[in-house]
Amino acid sequence: MKLKKFGGTEKMVYDMVLPIAEELGFEIWDVSFEKEGAYWYLRVFIDHEDGITIDDCEKMTRPVNQVLDEKDPISQNYILEVGSAGLERALCQRWHFERCIGETVKAHAIRPVDGEKEWIGILSQFDGENINIELENEKTMQLRLSELSYVKLYVEIYF
Repeated sequence: MKLKKFGGTEKMVYDMVLPIAEELGFEIWDVSFEKEGAYWYLRVFIDHEDGITIDDCEKMTRPVNQVLDEKDPISQNYILEVGSAGLERALCQRWHFERCIGETVKAHAIRPVDGEKEWIGILSQFDGENINIELENEKTMQLRLSELSYVKLYVEIYF
Protein backbone atom coordinates (compact mmCIF):
# COMPACT_ATOMS: atom_id res chain seq x y z
CA MET A 1 0.00 0.00 0.00
CA LYS A 2 1.04 3.55 -0.48
CA LEU A 3 0.25 6.41 1.81
CA LYS A 4 -2.70 8.25 0.34
CA LYS A 5 -2.21 11.62 -1.24
CA PHE A 6 -5.32 13.57 -2.00
CA GLY A 7 -6.08 13.94 -5.68
CA GLY A 8 -6.97 17.43 -6.92
CA THR A 9 -10.71 17.02 -6.36
CA GLU A 10 -10.24 15.41 -2.92
CA LYS A 11 -7.87 18.16 -1.78
CA MET A 12 -10.17 20.90 -3.07
CA VAL A 13 -13.18 19.35 -1.28
CA TYR A 14 -11.14 18.79 1.90
CA ASP A 15 -10.15 22.46 1.97
CA MET A 16 -13.77 23.52 1.40
CA VAL A 17 -15.33 21.30 4.07
CA LEU A 18 -12.64 21.54 6.77
CA PRO A 19 -14.00 24.83 8.19
CA ILE A 20 -17.48 23.28 8.37
CA ALA A 21 -16.17 20.24 10.23
CA GLU A 22 -14.17 22.39 12.65
CA GLU A 23 -17.17 24.62 13.34
CA LEU A 24 -19.25 21.54 14.17
CA GLY A 25 -16.47 20.03 16.30
CA PHE A 26 -15.62 17.21 13.87
CA GLU A 27 -12.43 16.11 12.25
CA ILE A 28 -12.10 15.12 8.59
CA TRP A 29 -10.56 11.62 8.59
CA ASP A 30 -10.59 11.19 4.83
CA VAL A 31 -12.13 12.37 1.57
CA SER A 32 -12.47 10.09 -1.43
CA PHE A 33 -13.77 10.69 -4.93
CA GLU A 34 -14.19 7.40 -6.77
CA LYS A 35 -16.09 5.91 -9.64
CA GLU A 36 -18.03 2.78 -8.83
CA GLY A 37 -19.84 1.28 -11.77
CA ALA A 38 -21.64 4.06 -13.61
CA TYR A 39 -21.59 6.51 -10.67
CA TRP A 40 -19.07 8.83 -9.03
CA TYR A 41 -19.09 8.99 -5.22
CA LEU A 42 -17.74 11.84 -3.14
CA ARG A 43 -17.29 10.53 0.39
CA VAL A 44 -16.37 12.65 3.38
CA PHE A 45 -15.45 10.62 6.46
CA ILE A 46 -15.71 12.45 9.77
CA ASP A 47 -14.60 11.64 13.29
CA HIS A 48 -15.05 12.90 16.84
CA GLU A 49 -13.53 11.71 20.11
CA ASP A 50 -17.01 10.69 21.33
CA GLY A 51 -17.84 8.89 18.08
CA ILE A 52 -20.12 9.85 15.21
CA THR A 53 -23.89 9.42 15.08
CA ILE A 54 -26.31 9.51 12.18
CA ASP A 55 -27.39 12.94 13.42
CA ASP A 56 -23.76 14.10 13.21
CA CYS A 57 -23.58 12.93 9.60
CA GLU A 58 -26.79 14.79 8.82
CA LYS A 59 -25.50 17.97 10.53
CA MET A 60 -22.39 17.80 8.37
CA THR A 61 -24.15 16.84 5.12
CA ARG A 62 -26.38 19.91 4.88
CA PRO A 63 -23.66 22.60 4.95
CA VAL A 64 -21.29 20.48 2.87
CA ASN A 65 -23.97 20.04 0.23
CA GLN A 66 -24.66 23.79 0.33
CA VAL A 67 -21.02 24.83 -0.15
CA LEU A 68 -20.53 22.27 -2.93
CA ASP A 69 -23.67 23.53 -4.70
CA GLU A 70 -22.51 27.15 -4.37
CA LYS A 71 -18.94 26.64 -5.52
CA ASP A 72 -19.69 23.77 -7.94
CA PRO A 73 -16.09 22.48 -8.01
CA ILE A 74 -16.85 19.09 -9.61
CA SER A 75 -17.92 19.00 -13.25
CA GLN A 76 -19.48 15.53 -13.36
CA ASN A 77 -22.50 14.27 -11.47
CA TYR A 78 -21.74 12.51 -8.20
CA ILE A 79 -23.38 11.15 -5.09
CA LEU A 80 -22.34 12.83 -1.83
CA GLU A 81 -21.98 10.64 1.24
CA VAL A 82 -20.93 11.90 4.66
CA GLY A 83 -20.20 9.16 7.13
CA SER A 84 -18.24 8.03 10.13
CA ALA A 85 -14.65 6.94 9.63
CA GLY A 86 -15.77 3.78 11.46
CA LEU A 87 -14.34 1.73 14.29
CA GLU A 88 -12.18 -0.31 11.93
CA ARG A 89 -11.11 2.61 9.79
CA ALA A 90 -8.33 2.29 7.25
CA LEU A 91 -5.04 3.98 8.04
CA CYS A 92 -3.95 5.54 4.78
CA GLN A 93 -2.24 8.82 5.58
CA ARG A 94 0.93 9.54 7.52
CA TRP A 95 -0.93 11.30 10.32
CA HIS A 96 -3.30 8.31 10.70
CA PHE A 97 -0.36 6.03 11.51
CA GLU A 98 1.27 8.59 13.79
CA ARG A 99 -1.95 9.16 15.73
CA CYS A 100 -2.68 5.43 16.07
CA ILE A 101 0.63 4.39 17.65
CA GLY A 102 -0.38 2.25 20.64
CA GLU A 103 -3.68 1.16 19.04
CA THR A 104 -4.59 -2.38 17.95
CA VAL A 105 -4.40 -2.78 14.18
CA LYS A 106 -4.92 -5.46 11.58
CA ALA A 107 -2.43 -5.55 8.72
CA HIS A 108 -2.95 -7.65 5.60
CA ALA A 109 -0.14 -8.51 3.20
CA ILE A 110 -0.38 -8.73 -0.57
CA ARG A 111 1.75 -11.93 -0.48
CA PRO A 112 2.79 -14.06 2.49
CA VAL A 113 5.61 -12.75 4.66
CA ASP A 114 7.26 -15.52 6.70
CA GLY A 115 4.31 -17.73 5.77
CA GLU A 116 1.66 -15.29 7.08
CA LYS A 117 -0.61 -12.78 5.37
CA GLU A 118 -2.38 -11.18 8.33
CA TRP A 119 -1.33 -9.81 11.70
CA ILE A 120 -3.24 -8.31 14.59
CA GLY A 121 -1.35 -6.45 17.28
CA ILE A 122 -0.33 -3.11 18.70
CA LEU A 123 1.05 -0.57 16.23
CA SER A 124 4.28 0.39 17.97
CA GLN A 125 6.25 2.23 15.32
CA PHE A 126 5.88 3.96 11.97
CA ASP A 127 8.70 5.55 9.98
CA GLY A 128 6.90 6.44 6.75
CA GLU A 129 7.81 3.19 4.96
CA ASN A 130 7.56 0.51 7.65
CA ILE A 131 5.37 -0.32 10.60
CA ASN A 132 6.11 -2.43 13.66
CA ILE A 133 3.32 -4.48 15.17
CA GLU A 134 3.70 -6.02 18.64
CA LEU A 135 2.02 -9.43 18.47
CA GLU A 136 0.42 -11.41 21.34
CA ASN A 137 3.37 -13.80 21.49
CA GLU A 138 5.63 -10.83 22.33
CA LYS A 139 7.13 -10.98 18.85
CA THR A 140 7.53 -7.75 16.89
CA MET A 141 6.67 -7.90 13.22
CA GLN A 142 8.25 -5.24 11.02
CA LEU A 143 6.34 -4.81 7.76
CA ARG A 144 6.96 -2.62 4.75
CA LEU A 145 3.89 -0.64 3.72
CA SER A 146 4.67 -1.59 0.11
CA GLU A 147 4.07 -5.27 1.06
CA LEU A 148 0.64 -4.57 2.56
CA SER A 149 -2.78 -4.27 0.98
CA TYR A 150 -4.20 -2.46 4.02
CA VAL A 151 -3.77 -1.52 7.66
CA LYS A 152 -6.91 -0.86 9.72
CA LEU A 153 -7.77 -0.24 13.32
CA TYR A 154 -8.98 -3.49 14.83
CA VAL A 155 -11.81 -3.96 17.28
CA GLU A 156 -12.59 -7.41 18.61
CA ILE A 157 -16.34 -7.89 18.72
CA TYR A 158 -17.88 -10.46 21.03
CA PHE A 159 -21.35 -11.89 20.56
